[in-house]
Amino acid sequence: MRKSKFVFVTGGVTSSLGKGIISASLAKLLQARGYSVTIQKFDPYINVDPGTMNPYEHGECYVTDDGAETDLDLGHYERFLNISTSQANNVTTGRIYQTVIENERRGEYLGKTVQVIPHITNEIKRRMLLLEETGKYDIIITELGGTVGDIESLPYVETVRQLRWELGQDTVCIIHLTLIPYLSAAKELKTKPTQHSVKVLQELGVQPDILVCRTEHKLNTELRKKIALFCNVNQNAVIESLDAETIYDVPLMMLKEKLDKVTLSKLKLPVKSEPSLENWKDFILRVKHPSNEIHIGLVGKYVELQDAYKSINEAFIHAGAENDCKVVVKTIHSEALTPENVSGKLDGLDGVLVAPGFGSRGIEGKIEAIKHIRTNDIPFFGICLGMQMAVIEFARNVLKLKDAHTAEVENGNKNLVIDLMEDQKEVSIKGGTMRLGAYSCDLKKGTRSYQSYGKSKIKERHRHRFEFNNKYLADFEKSGMISAGRNPETNLVEIVEIPKHRWFVGVQFHPELKSTVESPHPLFVKFVKACMDYADDKSRNLKKMR
Repeated sequence: MRKSKFVFVTGGVTSSLGKGIISASLAKLLQARGYSVTIQKFDPYINVDPGTMNPYEHGECYVTDDGAETDLDLGHYERFLNISTSQANNVTTGRIYQTVIENERRGEYLGKTVQVIPHITNEIKRRMLLLEETGKYDIIITELGGTVGDIESLPYVETVRQLRWELGQDTVCIIHLTLIPYLSAAKELKTKPTQHSVKVLQELGVQPDILVCRTEHKLNTELRKKIALFCNVNQNAVIESLDAETIYDVPLMMLKEKLDKVTLSKLKLPVKSEPSLENWKDFILRVKHPSNEIHIGLVGKYVELQDAYKSINEAFIHAGAENDCKVVVKTIHSEALTPENVSGKLDGLDGVLVAPGFGSRGIEGKIEAIKHIRTNDIPFFGICLGMQMAVIEFARNVLKLKDAHTAEVENGNKNLVIDLMEDQKEVSIKGGTMRLGAYSCDLKKGTRSYQSYGKSKIKERHRHRFEFNNKYLADFEKSGMISAGRNPETNLVEIVEIPKHRWFVGVQFHPELKSTVESPHPLFVKFVKACMDYADDKSRNLKKMR
């Protein structure tokens, strides 16, 4: 008898309907009912992983503890479920084909002609079932990227068809997320796109058990009956998914629609005690009705695309709720910052986060922003490249090393205060070769970082090739910028701080990747608190002046 049950989530009509949020919401409800749940994402693109993809193409690249560069939906999974995912939780078509081709080169197919069926579908199947082997999970939810009918998605849909018959009807539940558009001219919702989407799925041999219908208006009983009749599902399996004020509302909306109960019924699993979501509801209450409000600048080079900094924005929501404060994030394109306009662009902000990124574009703007922040005692938080730019700014303007730079941009520069890591110097292949995943860091007692975490040993996730050049460390510390955290194995500087500044912290790692609803990241929590204190100080000073 199998240990795990499987839920597959497909999408139809259009992309960007929110399969990841629906998957995470269902998982949250099942978890709250006492089931152990995980989610995996299968992406149809040929890239082996999103690590080499431009953020404008794909949004942020999410990194797991074990060093996988993955789809940003894994961030939703972790933030909702408060669990860690791994390399097994995200698979692409590129990785599937790479494995099959490597197997063929080794002669593992005994001279047979390698084909999509059975070789590609068998490899997809193997990876879909991989998480079951851990023995940890009662239910494994698998989100299929793309839209049903896309040529790229066909092998995945075929694999789901095969698995349903191999594992049995009671072991597999198929949820199809679709769209019920509203035609304002006709003043009515239209079900035909959903009917066609389900028809395409049926033509591929797959009958959905549940339809989750994205809609701007409520579905009445007649519409639900019509959808159920024409799509061959039970009426109680037509689930309404209205546009939500925040993604964190969706689990509660799906609870009201009984998505979890219908899913458990399809899988022949008992409906355990009602889910305890009091902490979740309390979090949403604090998000929607905060007592305070602050404005934080996000200086980056991909600000046109919101998903490029998805985890940072979500970490601000978590930290804001923890501080009973709404964090209004103002995005500022680093390319637009100059010595002449930086003061005006950052005016009125209660703190600034300088974001991660790669390449030379926009870095001088980041340096100008940090100079303004440092000299005006404004709360600062730098992440990865943001931390490196803080080091360069300090070197240029405090240590007076006017040619200070990073080896990422200036290989022949005399003062490379940020240099290529030693083990990266012989690396030529770009994909999956950075310093990736969770690494240890020892914190120096008495620093803001130590006070934030409340402990001396931490592990954080990384994604970089360049590091602080330790031959300059003594000069930096003598002049006021200290190393607040280092990796115990390599002595890599993980955190820099300026103790005399009200809150100036730069980290080489990505703390935003470990922030969840239940466990807001301590650095974000303390940064938001520092920004609140700064806003209060500004307000008091303004009153005195009046």
